[in-house]
Amino acid sequence: MRSAIVLFLLILATRKATAQRITITSPDGRITAGLYCTQGGDQGEWYLDLKDMIPHISLGLLRSDQDFSRDLKFIKASKQAPIDENYTTVHGKRSHCTNKAYEITVLFENTQRSKLELIIRAYDDGLAFRYRFPAAGGSPAGRGSSGGSGSPSKDDSLVIKDELTAYNIAPTTARWLEKWNTANEGLYHAMTSDSVRQDWCYPALFNIPGTDKWFLIHEAALDSTYCGTKLSNIADASTYKLAFPDQKDGRGLGASTPSILLPWQSPWRVIIAGKLADIVGSTLVEDVSPPSVLPNTDWIKPGVASWNYWSHNHGTKDYQVVCAFTDLAARMNWPYTLFDWEWDAMGNGGSLEDAAKYALSKGVRPLIWYNSGGPHTYVMATPRDRMLTHENRMVEFSKLKQLGFAGVKIDFFESEKQDMIRYYLDILQDAAAAHLMVYFHGCLVPRGWSRTWPNLMTCEAVRGAEWYNNGPDFTLTAPEHNCTLPFTRNVVGPMDYTPVTFTNSQFPHVTSYGHELALSVVFESGLQHFADRPQGYDDLPAAARQFLMTVPNAWDDTKLLAGYPGREVVMARRKGQGWWLGAINGTLREKTEKLGFSFLPAGIKYKLTLIADGEHDKALATSYQVVDSASEIEVKMLRRGGFAARLTPMGPTPDNNNQ
Repeated sequence: MRSAIVLFLLILATRKATAQRITITSPDGRITAGLYCTQGGDQGEWYLDLKDMIPHISLGLLRSDQDFSRDLKFIKASKQAPIDENYTTVHGKRSHCTNKAYEITVLFENTQRSKLELIIRAYDDGLAFRYRFPAAGGSPAGRGSSGGSGSPSKDDSLVIKDELTAYNIAPTTARWLEKWNTANEGLYHAMTSDSVRQDWCYPALFNIPGTDKWFLIHEAALDSTYCGTKLSNIADASTYKLAFPDQKDGRGLGASTPSILLPWQSPWRVIIAGKLADIVGSTLVEDVSPPSVLPNTDWIKPGVASWNYWSHNHGTKDYQVVCAFTDLAARMNWPYTLFDWEWDAMGNGGSLEDAAKYALSKGVRPLIWYNSGGPHTYVMATPRDRMLTHENRMVEFSKLKQLGFAGVKIDFFESEKQDMIRYYLDILQDAAAAHLMVYFHGCLVPRGWSRTWPNLMTCEAVRGAEWYNNGPDFTLTAPEHNCTLPFTRNVVGPMDYTPVTFTNSQFPHVTSYGHELALSVVFESGLQHFADRPQGYDDLPAAARQFLMTVPNAWDDTKLLAGYPGREVVMARRKGQGWWLGAINGTLREKTEKLGFSFLPAGIKYKLTLIADGEHDKALATSYQVVDSASEIEVKMLRRGGFAARLTPMGPTPDNNNQ
């Protein structure tokens, strides 16, 4: 009898434990996550456990009418279902991408019997999850979907007062974080503890001490039904909770809490996880984002642009300066040149129309800057206020198309509130209708929009080379900063750093010429603005100048060969059958890099053109040799130095499927 009772209690305990937990595993088994109830049963507060990395990810939403965080009752979970999708990109770190994962949907019910779904995906390189309110049963009677074919009225809207998503990070975890600022233009700080309490920008990078286990936290598929979020550990040093924008952002305009209509789903909460090479090579932010909405992308052409602002802060006011940078683009075989701010005041021999005609006569397409304008920014730089409404935009875009412009740069957004997210996406939609490429400055970090709107070529959201104009502090921080960005900001989308400058702006460089040349490969951007003055490129040795005339900026593959945040980066990127390498040293010590070529296909020989640091930081040394997948060479990097290389196949055409 006693044995029967013990067996019954054991079965009962097993059933209870099963109710507490759901497990999801990635296709190759590398990533495993569990869903738990804090109270140990099937009702209460719930959290995710990303095995071996983040032991507790709090879940829940607080809506204006109801609480969807406490006393959530588990109803059911779907079977683990495969996600298997292949897609192509116009620009980015990889031209052919695979969206492959396992997904489960978990249904909860709160105390008012309203429904909340949690969708979880396990990828080989990370975890993603999002919330969803269904159209029916997601709200009390009399609220929610309006029914019929018309749009829901504002009376049906609900406010998300808070999102309870929070990542509990072990106190000794190494971390690379950027203090929150609306332009996302700060420095990343390396920390080995949770001693600093602050609001932080996306993305945030972490490393489990003594291991090769890394994870990066971000969000994706943000749309006009929500606001951008940030991370905050102010309330609890070890817990990075999602936080909504500050009400003061954007000069206090717009609501800091988002309003929604049912049915509704949140952006994806994304954790890229694995080794450092997995982090750098991941396309997970794009994978979970909606597919392209553009039926034709033939008009979208990635490329390099000359840019006069870095060396001539008011350069576009001067027609002669604009022509000089147009000539630079023409002789360097770059397809674009940018007319930056103050083009509406252009003089000294020509107008905007004259400058556009001149560029087109040289085989160069002009790009053009706008202030995002409106009351959300204090910046009065002109032209402004021309992007604010659909009607204004379409009038302006029509003029630009007639003048031959290929794209627009739009600046100074200063907020990630819901109204500003809607503004970003409205601009992308209208620009696509006019066949204009877009890049945002003074803006948010990418959220996967380049997949949905491939005409979004790049975003600034980085402390880039223009900071050599803003103060002396960037001079000494740039080398380490440059070696941090490939592991943080540039992981999650294109980054307009405006790199590759050899001369000095208002404040000097300490990076070597080899370091600067390598940035053309190390940093990825669909429109890459090489920022130096014409003399800076004209005075380069022939090999370096030829390298910059031919280096791609939209890639077929990307591989991190070696590196560590803040110390060094060795990056390999493929375009067609050729490979391009960039390596930078962020330290104060010389380094000899042992460079292997195992990433190359077997049986193919390649001609290596190597442009490395010379005897001093303003000298370059070029060498040539033949290598294959078994080769290994040593390359010296000066302190804060670097090198760039090109690999061109010499034998039979390799099979891309084996690369």
